[in-house]
Amino acid sequence: MHMSRKQIHLAAHFPGVNNTTVWSDPASKSQIDFSSFEHLARTAERGLFDFFFLAEGLRLREHRGKIHDLDVVGRPDTLTVLNALAGVTTHLGLAGTINTTFNEPYELARQFSSLDHLSDGRAAWNMVTSSDAFTGENFRRGGYLPHSERYVRAGELIGLARQFWDSGQSDGLVVDRERGILTTEPPVVQEKTSQFDVRGQFGLPRSPQGHPVLLQAGDSSDGREFGAANADAIFTLHGSIESGQKFYADVKGRLAKYGREHADLKVLPAATFVLGDSPRDAEEKARHIREQQVSGKTAISFLEQTWGRDLSEYDPDGPLPDVEPTGDASITRGKARHADPRDVAKAWREKAEADNLSIRELIIEVTSRQQFVGTASQVASEIDRYVQEDACDGFILVPHITPGGLDEFVDTVVPELQERGSFRTEYTGHTLREHLSLKHPYDRTEGVRAS
Repeated sequence: MHMSRKQIHLAAHFPGVNNTTVWSDPASKSQIDFSSFEHLARTAERGLFDFFFLAEGLRLREHRGKIHDLDVVGRPDTLTVLNALAGVTTHLGLAGTINTTFNEPYELARQFSSLDHLSDGRAAWNMVTSSDAFTGENFRRGGYLPHSERYVRAGELIGLARQFWDSGQSDGLVVDRERGILTTEPPVVQEKTSQFDVRGQFGLPRSPQGHPVLLQAGDSSDGREFGAANADAIFTLHGSIESGQKFYADVKGRLAKYGREHADLKVLPAATFVLGDSPRDAEEKARHIREQQVSGKTAISFLEQTWGRDLSEYDPDGPLPDVEPTGDASITRGKARHADPRDVAKAWREKAEADNLSIRELIIEVTSRQQFVGTASQVASEIDRYVQEDACDGFILVPHITPGGLDEFVDTVVPELQERGSFRTEYTGHTLREHLSLKHPYDRTEGVRAS
């Protein structure tokens, strides 16, 4: 094995309520039955993946006053699923997206520390923010948080969660391992910030990883800075080698000011894949899948989200509307927005004109994730190239079928990566930190003493 090669990190994203998942395919199964979660997790573990990743939806999205088609099915609570998966896996990391805007520091510190204990050190938290008042209506404090304060709250929440986790490291805290109880008083965590006023004690001893692995998804400048300061890995979207390399250099370049090293933060873009017996076979499959993912109705819905108006009279196989966006963001509720609709419409018009694209063809183009299409050997080669050329440290793979969409990748691409010497042939550690080659937050010789 060529041990000098950079090692690829892989994670499995459970297909869910998004425009990647193809629910109309006969191979598609339930996203509620535990058997679906178990199938994907066991496949990922068989493929020696670093972790299993669950997204989160806190409210069913609405489009033009009705529940969005892709959200009807819903999904069980993230932490409940991950705790259940801890019982049917042995090495696979278990990562959940949990919101920093609508939850409290003690609650989240306890939940993730519990998952870390129950899984013997495999917990990860994907920290996300929300300034969406529509989603906030489901919570006691409502849509109270201004957009400008979302990372302020997130930073304060992580700081307090860390204090709770750290309180389990105190030299004065003694655990009776046999009975599983604390035999001394935990220290008090007390702090008042702009968002929180906390005084309490943490009832759990140090978990196997000290802290869960912290993931972060956010591509704005604030998001990158928050990730460089707080995250162990960043979940991102970058299509080309060049854009990936720029992002990689940018976030890694922010680490030193926080006393962190290059290897302390992993960059893991989302990616889809389509495998075929030949390059042409793979391309034909990919085209068919994209057409399943973006129906004519879905294409019009996406366009309406940007235009802010009813476009149901337009033909999805015809040209883009000649009317301008209204700027009304309320046509779709529960979806994050990142750009001025007029700028988006202008860019889309230019692209559609240059490439002679219909509405549906354009939406297929602009909603595509980073995608690997080809034979198993080609896909392995391309994934390896991204990692060796520092466009990322690996990928979070998003299959389009629930839950068997990862099976072929594990059976055919993983052996190719192993042959190249770029991917493990066995798990050499037990915790997710070890899989990701991340330092433990504390010196192993200090902290909780066993009596």
